Amino acid sequence: MTLIGGQLLALLVVVVLQHTMEDAALREWGWRIPFALGAVLAVVALWLRRQLDETSQQETRALKEAGSLKGLWRNRRAFIMVLGFTAAGSLCFYTFTTYMQKYLVNTAGMHANVASGIMTAALFVFMLIQPLIGALSDKIGRRTSMLCFGSLAAIFTVPILSALQNVSSPYAAFGLVMCALLIVSFYTSISGILKAEMFPAQVRALGVGLSYAVANAIFGGSAEYVALSLKSIGMETAFFWYVTLMAVVAFLVSLMLHRKGKGMRL
Repeated sequence: MTLIGGQLLALLVVVVLQHTMEDAALREWGWRIPFALGAVLAVVALWLRRQLDETSQQETRALKEAGSLKGLWRNRRAFIMVLGFTAAGSLCFYTFTTYMQKYLVNTAGMHANVASGIMTAALFVFMLIQPLIGALSDKIGRRTSMLCFGSLAAIFTVPILSALQNVSSPYAAFGLVMCALLIVSFYTSISGILKAEMFPAQVRALGVGLSYAVANAIFGGSAEYVALSLKSIGMETAFFWYVTLMAVVAFLVSLMLHRKGKGMRL
């Protein structure tokens, strides 16, 4: 939910700039404003971090001994599963959030201001439904939630992206984007707690952090680059099937979860 809120705030900055600056000024120097704001916020975040109490030396040593590669190797099955979850989840997330604004402009042919407005509204609703889908997960279980994400994303990614190619109504585009984000919510609303539950406490930070960083950097971070590269060579629909394939991976990995959603079937 924090990540979604951050994306929403970033998009709001873009919307404000689009409505208050001329296109020429925005392209010449206005694009630097979000980076300047980000730098200021980074300093604030650093200051807040420095106000936190540090753990004692004894606690630090204990954590270092617990969070070892040896301990992680003993939980390699969980590590690989989290890689699979995060690869698919981050790819779908960035496809339908960060990349979607560009997709609506470059592929659907919408004006940049209209696309930004659609995504601002969609991200706001997306953020609000996270607690609701999370509460649903408490009732149906983590495993069922992840199976819903994997199966629905595998079935509907191609139809949704294909429909968005030719959409002309902003309201229809908003509806299609929200359908995609609703599916992604089955992952985003529980991803943190699901991954934490899969590792014992002594390697939880290393196991979750490393697997998330690797998968997110390779798959989530490259989503826009891969999509635009395929579009540039006339193979845009190949990206649709790439996302679908990763959703199938998430579904298969989800089958290995216990039915109560905690841990793995060993």
